[in-house]
Amino acid sequence: MKLYEFAPTRSIRVRWTLQELGVNFEAIPVNLMAGEHRRPEFLEINPAGKVPALVDGDLVLTESVAIVLYLAEKYPDKGLLPRDLRGRAEANRWLLFTTTELEQPLWRIARHTALYPEDKRLPGEVALAREDFKAMAEVLEKHMHERQFVVGDSVTVADFVAAYTLDWANEIHLLDGFPRLLAYMKRMYDRPHAAPRIAQAFVGLKAKA
Repeated sequence: MKLYEFAPTRSIRVRWTLQELGVNFEAIPVNLMAGEHRRPEFLEINPAGKVPALVDGDLVLTESVAIVLYLAEKYPDKGLLPRDLRGRAEANRWLLFTTTELEQPLWRIARHTALYPEDKRLPGEVALAREDFKAMAEVLEKHMHERQFVVGDSVTVADFVAAYTLDWANEIHLLDGFPRLLAYMKRMYDRPHAAPRIAQAFVGLKAKA
């Protein structure tokens, strides 16, 4: 398998899953800052020009959540997805909650503070997105009461997706007042096969520059 990645991005979710599974893969860096995601050879892999992308034989798969679900299903003996219908439904529920209710406000903040040209940034949108994130983070904070994992009694890909998203939020100081989420995130990243945190990934990029 080949993983096309850019270290600080949602590529982390896929790398984390691969490392937890203990399977061999080839990591192929795609430097977004150098515009490598817009090169024709990469656009053949993902016409959207985004990472991560996974190539497994003749399968080319994009979208980080789709990739981690594929990997968990490919190696069912590793237990990264519940095997019962109800457990899988709960895993899907929290994967979707994370990517819609938590991640989308973070994207809005990123767009209006860094990604959009300055003349298109809306400070009011940033304030609203912060409120939206905190309201949904409170939902997950309550859910994590007396829980070690998002779903069930063992780690699943829902945890890798959630932990990365919470790390992103923590980078912009949105987890103040959410002690369970902070403790949960730290617990996940303390796992022996965890991927680097976002800040570590950026440090690694600077070291290679």
